[in-house]
Amino acid sequence: MKAPIKNYLSITKKEWNGLIVLVIIIALVLAAPYGYQLFHKDNTINFNDFNKAVALLKRAKDTYPSYTNSAQDIADDKIAHPVMVAFNPNHLPDEQWKQLGLSGRQVSIIKHYEAKGGHFYKKEDVQKIYAITADDYKRLEPYISIPGKEYTSNKARPGIIIEINSADSAKLTQIHGIGPAFAMRIIAYRDRLGGFLNKEQLKEVYGIDTVKYAQIKNEISINPAHITKIKINEVDFEALRKFPYLTNKQTNAIIQYHKQHGDYKSITGLKNIAILDENILRKIEPYLVF
Repeated sequence: MKAPIKNYLSITKKEWNGLIVLVIIIALVLAAPYGYQLFHKDNTINFNDFNKAVALLKRAKDTYPSYTNSAQDIADDKIAHPVMVAFNPNHLPDEQWKQLGLSGRQVSIIKHYEAKGGHFYKKEDVQKIYAITADDYKRLEPYISIPGKEYTSNKARPGIIIEINSADSAKLTQIHGIGPAFAMRIIAYRDRLGGFLNKEQLKEVYGIDTVKYAQIKNEISINPAHITKIKINEVDFEALRKFPYLTNKQTNAIIQYHKQHGDYKSITGLKNIAILDENILRKIEPYLVF
């Protein structure tokens, strides 16, 4: 019995050496934290220097208070005594808005509203600017003076519908909420697209979000007869790359496939191009002529 047990518990020299190495590694791992603390002492905070820095900062604030204001405080700074005079809020210069007691931030929001085609037709429209507080409007309201012609301006009368595939920029600005900048964007996108198939496509124009679309959708109509279609078997790369629904890679694939396989007979031929999925094909089909 002793011989089998002795043989079972005995280890070779190679195993013994491995065991020694393992014990050494374990010892080193356990000793590592103590060695780190021995050779890397934590830096102590010098509170004297810290207190000196705080004192200098406080002295600077007391001496130069305007330098220590945040950017937001400066932007929202209003003059202490507004100069209240009659004014037309449409395209009013920045400085005049500030003289009326508005901050730089409020003025920038008003200018952004105008840049997107916004217009004040009546006093209450000023109150719709979210940056104008109730107190601001109460102070401004008695002095707001909008000439009678501003009520109608060049905008279309109620019930007038404007067809946007044939309208020029002057016609488009008759839509309430559409100024010269939006009119130019609509025409530029319309030219790239070839024309609008439905009203929803207007949301693809930069700056026309859900709110703007809801404002204009009842004043417009779409006539697909004015759409300019693409002759897919004749168009070159430079002309096709302007089409907004295709990337340059997809455009190149269409041109190269045509060169290799001949004319497309229908939209089915384009289905052989791997990088054109069903969604893209559905969007571009109404704009293609085979």
